[in-house]
Amino acid sequence: MRKTRAGVRRALVQAGAILALLPLAAFSTSLETHAAGQLEARYTLTVGGVELGRAAVTVRASDSTYEVSGVGRISGALRAVSSGKGRIAARGALNGNEMVPRVYAMHAESEGKKERARIAMVSGAVTSEDVHPPLRPLPDRVPVVERVLHNIMDPVSGAFIYMPGTGAPLSPKACNRTIPVYDGRQRYDLRLSYARTENVQTKGYTGPALVCRVRYIPVAGHRPNRYTVQYMVDNEDMYVWLAPIEGTRLLAPFKASVATLIGTAVLDATSFKSREITTASENAARKKP
Repeated sequence: MRKTRAGVRRALVQAGAILALLPLAAFSTSLETHAAGQLEARYTLTVGGVELGRAAVTVRASDSTYEVSGVGRISGALRAVSSGKGRIAARGALNGNEMVPRVYAMHAESEGKKERARIAMVSGAVTSEDVHPPLRPLPDRVPVVERVLHNIMDPVSGAFIYMPGTGAPLSPKACNRTIPVYDGRQRYDLRLSYARTENVQTKGYTGPALVCRVRYIPVAGHRPNRYTVQYMVDNEDMYVWLAPIEGTRLLAPFKASVATLIGTAVLDATSFKSREITTASENAARKKP
Protein backbone atom coordinates (compact mmCIF):
# COMPACT_ATOMS: atom_id res chain seq x y z
CA MET A 1 0.00 0.00 0.00
CA ARG A 2 2.85 2.37 0.86
CA LYS A 3 4.43 1.88 -2.59
CA THR A 4 1.07 2.38 -4.25
CA ARG A 5 0.50 5.63 -2.36
CA ALA A 6 3.96 6.87 -3.26
CA GLY A 7 3.45 6.01 -6.92
CA VAL A 8 0.08 7.73 -7.09
CA ARG A 9 1.47 10.76 -5.28
CA ARG A 10 4.35 11.04 -7.76
CA ALA A 11 1.95 10.70 -10.69
CA LEU A 12 -0.32 13.38 -9.25
CA VAL A 13 2.49 15.78 -8.43
CA GLN A 14 4.10 15.37 -11.85
CA ALA A 15 0.79 15.64 -13.67
CA GLY A 16 -0.23 18.58 -11.55
CA ALA A 17 3.24 19.96 -11.87
CA ILE A 18 3.19 19.73 -15.63
CA LEU A 19 -0.14 21.48 -15.47
CA ALA A 20 -0.56 23.32 -12.19
CA LEU A 21 -1.82 26.72 -10.77
CA LEU A 22 -1.10 29.62 -8.39
CA PRO A 23 1.63 32.16 -9.15
CA LEU A 24 4.58 32.14 -6.77
CA ALA A 25 5.93 35.46 -5.53
CA ALA A 26 9.43 34.44 -6.54
CA PHE A 27 8.37 34.38 -10.17
CA SER A 28 6.65 37.75 -10.44
CA THR A 29 8.68 39.31 -13.26
CA SER A 30 8.38 41.94 -15.97
CA LEU A 31 5.58 39.90 -17.49
CA GLU A 32 3.28 42.22 -15.54
CA THR A 33 4.22 45.01 -17.90
CA HIS A 34 4.78 43.14 -21.15
CA ALA A 35 2.59 40.04 -21.02
CA ALA A 36 0.71 39.18 -24.19
CA GLY A 37 -1.37 36.25 -23.01
CA GLN A 38 -2.56 34.41 -19.93
CA LEU A 39 -4.06 31.00 -19.20
CA GLU A 40 -5.88 29.90 -16.08
CA ALA A 41 -6.95 26.27 -16.12
CA ARG A 42 -8.08 23.55 -13.76
CA TYR A 43 -7.73 19.81 -14.17
CA THR A 44 -8.84 16.53 -12.62
CA LEU A 45 -6.77 13.36 -12.54
CA THR A 46 -8.59 10.05 -12.79
CA VAL A 47 -7.39 6.46 -13.02
CA GLY A 48 -9.86 3.94 -14.34
CA GLY A 49 -12.57 6.59 -14.08
CA VAL A 50 -11.94 7.19 -10.36
CA GLU A 51 -10.87 10.70 -9.32
CA LEU A 52 -7.51 10.76 -7.55
CA GLY A 53 -6.35 14.35 -7.80
CA ARG A 54 -6.90 17.93 -8.89
CA ALA A 55 -4.50 20.49 -10.28
CA ALA A 56 -4.56 23.98 -11.70
CA VAL A 57 -2.27 26.09 -13.81
CA THR A 58 -1.51 29.73 -14.53
CA VAL A 59 0.59 30.69 -17.53
CA ARG A 60 1.77 34.16 -18.51
CA ALA A 61 3.77 34.80 -21.65
CA SER A 62 5.08 37.69 -23.70
CA ASP A 63 6.94 37.61 -26.99
CA SER A 64 10.19 37.03 -25.10
CA THR A 65 9.43 35.41 -21.71
CA TYR A 66 7.11 32.90 -20.08
CA GLU A 67 6.26 31.68 -16.60
CA VAL A 68 4.15 28.77 -15.42
CA SER A 69 3.17 28.00 -11.84
CA GLY A 70 0.80 25.63 -10.13
CA VAL A 71 -0.54 23.44 -7.38
CA GLY A 72 -1.88 19.91 -7.21
CA ARG A 73 -3.42 17.81 -4.48
CA ILE A 74 -4.81 14.35 -3.91
CA SER A 75 -8.60 14.27 -3.95
CA GLY A 76 -11.55 11.92 -4.38
CA ALA A 77 -11.40 8.33 -3.13
CA LEU A 78 -7.67 8.44 -2.44
CA ARG A 79 -8.06 11.07 0.30
CA ALA A 80 -9.54 8.37 2.56
CA VAL A 81 -6.20 6.52 2.68
CA SER A 82 -3.61 9.14 1.79
CA SER A 83 -2.90 12.84 1.55
CA GLY A 84 -0.61 14.84 -0.62
CA LYS A 85 -0.08 18.21 -2.22
CA GLY A 86 2.51 19.90 -4.37
CA ARG A 87 3.59 23.22 -5.87
CA ILE A 88 5.55 23.74 -9.02
CA ALA A 89 6.81 26.60 -11.18
CA ALA A 90 9.02 27.33 -14.17
CA ARG A 91 10.29 30.43 -15.87
CA GLY A 92 12.23 31.02 -19.06
CA ALA A 93 12.76 32.92 -22.29
CA LEU A 94 11.33 32.66 -25.78
CA ASN A 95 14.40 33.21 -27.92
CA GLY A 96 13.94 33.10 -31.66
CA ASN A 97 12.62 29.64 -32.49
CA GLU A 98 12.77 27.97 -29.10
CA MET A 99 11.83 27.96 -25.43
CA VAL A 100 14.85 28.37 -23.16
CA PRO A 101 14.08 27.41 -19.53
CA ARG A 102 15.89 29.26 -16.75
CA VAL A 103 14.41 28.12 -13.43
CA TYR A 104 12.35 25.12 -12.33
CA ALA A 105 11.11 24.51 -8.78
CA MET A 106 9.01 21.76 -7.22
CA HIS A 107 7.90 21.10 -3.66
CA ALA A 108 5.73 18.11 -2.66
CA GLU A 109 4.53 16.78 0.68
CA SER A 110 2.70 13.58 1.55
CA GLU A 111 2.13 11.97 4.95
CA GLY A 112 4.89 14.09 6.50
CA LYS A 113 7.46 13.29 3.82
CA LYS A 114 8.76 16.15 1.72
CA GLU A 115 10.40 16.31 -1.68
CA ARG A 116 11.88 19.33 -3.39
CA ALA A 117 13.79 20.17 -6.53
CA ARG A 118 15.19 23.41 -7.84
CA ILE A 119 17.13 23.57 -11.10
CA ALA A 120 18.82 26.57 -12.70
CA MET A 121 19.64 26.46 -16.41
CA VAL A 122 21.51 28.62 -18.90
CA SER A 123 21.12 28.05 -22.65
CA GLY A 124 19.51 24.68 -22.00
CA ALA A 125 22.29 23.40 -19.72
CA VAL A 126 21.94 22.71 -16.00
CA THR A 127 24.15 25.08 -13.99
CA SER A 128 22.96 24.23 -10.47
CA GLU A 129 20.43 22.01 -8.75
CA ASP A 130 19.12 21.22 -5.29
CA VAL A 131 17.19 17.95 -5.06
CA HIS A 132 15.98 16.37 -1.81
CA PRO A 133 16.04 13.56 -1.04
CA PRO A 134 18.95 12.90 -3.43
CA LEU A 135 18.74 10.10 -5.96
CA ARG A 136 20.15 6.93 -4.44
CA PRO A 137 23.08 5.45 -6.37
CA LEU A 138 22.30 1.80 -7.14
CA PRO A 139 24.28 -0.76 -9.14
CA ASP A 140 21.54 -1.09 -11.76
CA ARG A 141 20.74 2.63 -12.06
CA VAL A 142 21.97 4.47 -15.15
CA PRO A 143 23.96 7.40 -13.74
CA VAL A 144 23.00 10.98 -14.56
CA VAL A 145 26.18 12.48 -16.01
CA GLU A 146 26.95 16.03 -17.10
CA ARG A 147 26.93 15.31 -20.83
CA VAL A 148 23.21 14.41 -20.82
CA LEU A 149 22.24 17.66 -19.08
CA HIS A 150 22.63 19.92 -22.12
CA ASN A 151 19.82 21.14 -24.37
CA ILE A 152 17.22 20.00 -21.85
CA MET A 153 13.78 21.17 -20.72
CA ASP A 154 12.36 20.98 -17.23
CA PRO A 155 9.13 18.92 -16.98
CA VAL A 156 6.92 22.02 -16.72
CA SER A 157 8.37 23.94 -19.65
CA GLY A 158 8.47 20.71 -21.64
CA ALA A 159 4.70 20.33 -21.35
CA PHE A 160 4.14 23.43 -23.51
CA ILE A 161 4.83 23.78 -27.21
CA TYR A 162 6.17 27.04 -28.66
CA MET A 163 5.28 27.69 -32.30
CA PRO A 164 7.15 30.80 -33.49
CA GLY A 165 6.35 32.56 -36.73
CA THR A 166 3.12 33.79 -38.28
CA GLY A 167 1.45 30.54 -39.31
CA ALA A 168 -1.35 28.78 -37.47
CA PRO A 169 -0.03 27.46 -34.13
CA LEU A 170 -2.37 24.47 -34.32
CA SER A 171 -0.32 22.71 -36.97
CA PRO A 172 0.61 19.01 -37.04
CA LYS A 173 4.23 20.24 -36.95
CA ALA A 174 3.68 21.10 -33.28
CA CYS A 175 3.47 17.40 -32.47
CA ASN A 176 6.41 16.19 -34.52
CA ARG A 177 9.27 16.73 -32.09
CA THR A 178 11.30 15.15 -29.30
CA ILE A 179 11.34 16.89 -25.91
CA PRO A 180 14.47 16.23 -23.78
CA VAL A 181 13.36 16.40 -20.14
CA TYR A 182 15.29 16.51 -16.87
CA ASP A 183 13.36 16.65 -13.58
CA GLY A 184 16.26 16.50 -11.12
CA ARG A 185 16.17 12.74 -10.84
CA GLN A 186 15.72 11.34 -14.30
CA ARG A 187 16.68 12.41 -17.79
CA TYR A 188 14.29 11.14 -20.47
CA ASP A 189 12.95 12.03 -23.90
CA LEU A 190 9.29 12.41 -24.80
CA ARG A 191 8.91 11.70 -28.50
CA LEU A 192 5.74 13.26 -29.91
CA SER A 193 4.08 12.54 -33.23
CA TYR A 194 0.88 13.85 -34.78
CA ALA A 195 -2.19 11.62 -34.39
CA ARG A 196 -5.18 13.81 -35.30
CA THR A 197 -7.01 17.07 -34.69
CA GLU A 198 -10.32 17.02 -32.85
CA ASN A 199 -12.76 19.46 -31.29
CA VAL A 200 -12.83 19.72 -27.50
CA GLN A 201 -15.04 21.58 -25.07
CA THR A 202 -14.86 22.69 -21.46
CA LYS A 203 -15.57 25.81 -19.45
CA GLY A 204 -13.73 28.66 -21.17
CA TYR A 205 -12.75 26.89 -24.39
CA THR A 206 -14.54 25.26 -27.29
CA GLY A 207 -12.50 24.55 -30.37
CA PRO A 208 -9.84 22.41 -32.02
CA ALA A 209 -7.02 20.64 -30.24
CA LEU A 210 -4.04 18.75 -31.59
CA VAL A 211 -3.76 15.16 -30.41
CA CYS A 212 -0.14 14.03 -30.17
CA ARG A 213 1.00 10.48 -29.60
CA VAL A 214 3.74 10.26 -26.93
CA ARG A 215 6.54 7.75 -26.43
CA TYR A 216 8.79 7.57 -23.36
CA ILE A 217 12.53 7.06 -23.91
CA PRO A 218 14.66 6.84 -20.73
CA VAL A 219 18.17 8.28 -20.92
CA ALA A 220 19.60 8.38 -17.38
CA GLY A 221 18.54 8.09 -13.73
CA HIS A 222 16.35 5.07 -14.43
CA ARG A 223 16.77 1.36 -13.68
CA PRO A 224 16.47 -0.41 -17.06
CA ASN A 225 15.50 -3.81 -15.71
CA ARG A 226 12.57 -2.56 -13.65
CA TYR A 227 9.25 -3.81 -14.99
CA THR A 228 7.63 -0.37 -14.71
CA VAL A 229 10.38 1.18 -16.82
CA GLN A 230 9.99 -1.45 -19.51
CA TYR A 231 6.22 -1.02 -19.38
CA MET A 232 6.50 2.71 -20.05
CA VAL A 233 9.07 2.19 -22.81
CA ASP A 234 6.72 -0.26 -24.56
CA ASN A 235 3.60 1.81 -23.83
CA GLU A 236 1.97 2.86 -27.10
CA ASP A 237 -1.15 4.25 -25.43
CA MET A 238 -0.02 7.72 -24.34
CA TYR A 239 -1.50 10.90 -25.79
CA VAL A 240 -1.62 14.63 -25.09
CA TRP A 241 -4.19 17.13 -26.39
CA LEU A 242 -2.86 20.66 -27.06
CA ALA A 243 -4.91 23.86 -27.23
CA PRO A 244 -3.78 27.46 -27.92
CA ILE A 245 -3.22 30.22 -25.35
CA GLU A 246 -4.70 33.45 -26.73
CA GLY A 247 -2.27 36.28 -27.43
CA THR A 248 0.73 33.90 -27.54
CA ARG A 249 2.40 31.33 -29.77
CA LEU A 250 2.16 28.72 -27.01
CA LEU A 251 0.11 25.54 -26.97
CA ALA A 252 -0.90 24.16 -23.57
CA PRO A 253 -1.97 20.67 -22.52
CA PHE A 254 -5.75 20.40 -22.51
CA LYS A 255 -5.80 16.69 -21.74
CA ALA A 256 -3.36 13.82 -21.25
CA SER A 257 -4.03 10.10 -21.27
CA VAL A 258 -1.62 7.34 -20.21
CA ALA A 259 -2.31 3.62 -19.95
CA THR A 260 -1.04 2.30 -16.60
CA LEU A 261 -0.91 -1.06 -14.86
CA ILE A 262 -4.02 -0.17 -12.84
CA GLY A 263 -6.08 1.54 -15.55
CA THR A 264 -5.92 4.54 -17.86
CA ALA A 265 -4.76 7.73 -16.13
CA VAL A 266 -6.44 10.83 -17.57
CA LEU A 267 -5.64 14.45 -16.75
CA ASP A 268 -8.54 16.47 -18.17
CA ALA A 269 -9.28 20.19 -18.16
CA THR A 270 -12.44 21.17 -16.32
CA SER A 271 -11.73 24.83 -17.06
CA PHE A 272 -9.44 26.34 -19.70
CA LYS A 273 -9.63 30.13 -19.82
CA SER A 274 -7.07 32.07 -21.83
CA ARG A 275 -7.06 35.68 -22.88
CA GLU A 276 -4.86 38.27 -24.51
CA ILE A 277 -3.75 40.83 -21.93
CA THR A 278 -2.64 44.42 -22.38
CA THR A 279 0.52 46.14 -21.21
CA ALA A 280 0.77 48.05 -17.95
CA SER A 281 0.84 51.35 -19.81
CA GLU A 282 -2.45 50.58 -21.50
CA ASN A 283 -3.95 49.58 -18.16
CA ALA A 284 -2.73 52.82 -16.57
CA ALA A 285 -4.27 54.81 -19.39
CA ARG A 286 -7.60 53.16 -18.81
CA LYS A 287 -7.53 54.11 -15.13
CA LYS A 288 -7.05 57.79 -15.86
CA PRO A 289 -10.27 59.87 -15.47
